[in-house]
Amino acid sequence: MERKAKYTTVSIPLSLYNRIKEMIKDTGFTSVSQFVIYVLREVVASYEEEKQGTVFSEEEKQEIIEKLRKLGYL
Repeated sequence: MERKAKYTTVSIPLSLYNRIKEMIKDTGFTSVSQFVIYVLREVVASYEEEKQGTVFSEEEKQEIIEKLRKLGYL
């Protein structure tokens, strides 16, 4: 059984809408709404990852790389 998603309306300035409309020409996006949904999903996912602590700082990344190097993996 297919569930239909529920939607709400979000207002953005007309000037921003027009800029996005121009920007998505010749892309896979068929509407400004489709693009905005994509961008918001990416931003929200990034925020959630960061909040959960799954995103490493540059210092943490370097520490992991160094440990892997010492273990002979790199």
